[in-house]
Amino acid sequence: MINEYKPYIDRLKSSGLRATKQRLAICKMLFGRSETFHFSIENLKKIFEKNTKNRISLATLYNTVNAFRKNGYLKEISLKGNKTFFDTNTKNHHHFYDEDTGKILDIKNEDILVSKVSRIPNGKKIREIEVTVRIASDNHNRKINN
Repeated sequence: MINEYKPYIDRLKSSGLRATKQRLAICKMLFGRSETFHFSIENLKKIFEKNTKNRISLATLYNTVNAFRKNGYLKEISLKGNKTFFDTNTKNHHHFYDEDTGKILDIKNEDILVSKVSRIPNGKKIREIEVTVRIASDNHNRKINN
């Protein structure tokens, strides 16, 4: 049983976190999947509490997720309007953001071509280009700013 959790314990330790039951459950939920997982902290809280039948504080989730992000295990995706998602796929790639469902979908890096970037300020270099394409159904209700 301990061997089943060893990769999660190692990931927690390398992120500077103690391997508590809650953190192990979070780690397994995030990294024990075969598919990429996109989530917000609030969404992760709902999934955690539904799957474990236990409550968890937002502070525990924020601290754990941010430790994983700082250590390179998660990618942060910030959207206009103060929406922040996290992605278990840390490789360079792009996203669709579905405004109808609030979900994020991956776009392969090679499926987007960036042909021109404005001049980079002196002393700086491009570290990464990540494109987020917002999508919605044709009948999506939009706020109109007057």
